[in-house]
Amino acid sequence: MRLWRYARGRLRPVAGCQGATPPRVRVGPEGLEAQPSEGRWIAPLSGLDGYWYEVVAGAEQAAAAAQRLAPILSQLLSAEVDTLRLAEDLADRLEEIELLYSISEVLGRTIRLEEAAQKIVREVSDVVGARRSSILVADESGRTLRPVAGYGLDVTRVAPVPVDDAESIAARVFRERRMIGYDPADPAWSTPGRGIDPTYRGTAFLSAPILYPTPEGAPRPVGVINLTDRVGADAFTQGERRLVAAIAGQIAAAIENARLVDRDRQQLRVRRELELAHDLQMRLLPRPAAIGMEASIGARCESAESVGGDFYEFFRLAEHRVGIMLGDVSSHGFAAALIMALTLSAAGIHASAADTPEETLQRLLESITAELARTEMHLALFYGVVDGTRGRLRYANAGHPHAFRVTGTGIAERLGATSPPLGLARSDTIKGAEISWHPGTDLLVLVSDGIVDARNAAGDRFGESRVLELVQRHSGESPASIVNAVFTAVSAHSPSAADDRTFLVLLG
Repeated sequence: MRLWRYARGRLRPVAGCQGATPPRVRVGPEGLEAQPSEGRWIAPLSGLDGYWYEVVAGAEQAAAAAQRLAPILSQLLSAEVDTLRLAEDLADRLEEIELLYSISEVLGRTIRLEEAAQKIVREVSDVVGARRSSILVADESGRTLRPVAGYGLDVTRVAPVPVDDAESIAARVFRERRMIGYDPADPAWSTPGRGIDPTYRGTAFLSAPILYPTPEGAPRPVGVINLTDRVGADAFTQGERRLVAAIAGQIAAAIENARLVDRDRQQLRVRRELELAHDLQMRLLPRPAAIGMEASIGARCESAESVGGDFYEFFRLAEHRVGIMLGDVSSHGFAAALIMALTLSAAGIHASAADTPEETLQRLLESITAELARTEMHLALFYGVVDGTRGRLRYANAGHPHAFRVTGTGIAERLGATSPPLGLARSDTIKGAEISWHPGTDLLVLVSDGIVDARNAAGDRFGESRVLELVQRHSGESPASIVNAVFTAVSAHSPSAADDRTFLVLLG
């Protein structure tokens, strides 16, 4: 017996599916239908939207067994629905990040634009469940959009689209520099124009501009990505829209690179996409204002390279508690950035589901163990939960050396490690600790190695003592002002960063 989940246009494995090929699905007159094959019975589970069960046996035995098992499975799994949904969220976010990382790898290779674009439309279509997709690139004059790649249609038969075409959706998206979509199920929407493909069979679509950031600040449109014929529900979700927008930004770097290579044949490997990757990584970090009135936070992260392995995160938890996390991957660059992105993706899910910081880190380790082992990296990570109502700070410190509570009287207390770094520790070795907390006066101070170990021309370290002295000197100011003061000082001490620099202060 196998359990499948329908998401983004296909059946995805949940349990008992090791090595099995997903059954085929199609949109029939009464909605989504699965197509059973010889000895395989597939049907949806009653009361669990999106879940399908499959019985593999002889033809007659499979049908009979499926009818007997259906009510039992529904009853058993209904009690696990919250856990299953958490697993779905984690799987979807990991899939999106793996897609972004895969595209970054494709764009990082020296290959023709058409070849890269063809790989991208195929992978994007698979993730969002689109049967057809295309990428159009503006010519040097900016007067026409030229199809360079397509999935589910032959773009070599599609003529270039004039940018001033009043009826073309792609041309309008390019001119207005904004995403346009259409959902036929929403009566408030109206069809905005003509798609690129005259033989298009569906009704919903999504077209996004490909924008390249310029030094002047205003992004320059360089193309359009189109997605049509959504499998199953013929409309694209808000999450899929955000994902397509992020992918469009990565494609922009590839388009600009291709043009630079055409202008100068001696420049074979242009790495402009690193700038975009840095921007994408920085967008993964939360804004301090997101925590609302629960606490005041100042935070900044600066990578030594275009992308890095330092990160921070914070969460609004139940009962007015605030969760604060800072991590430092044991390297920097693209590999460390992937670990950072995977950790951020999983942390939000586990922090809201776990009861304690140590349980959060235990679950987090289970989520990223395979990737840490594959990259031979480890992760120093501090996660604390401030409970101002009860006056307590509970934390788990997986090998992060620079974590402090600074009291209102200026006394700095180190919050020492409670376990080795993730990747060097087993789940059962991760422990927690708890101390008192005075709301409105105590500061939680988290610093990465890149600040403490920064060296000047004479080789002198910036050091913890300088950091704490600056915190104490500016303790009457806002956390953001304290962060600015420390970064100003460390930049003056060591203008060139050899390691990622991250600093976080919480007043709660």
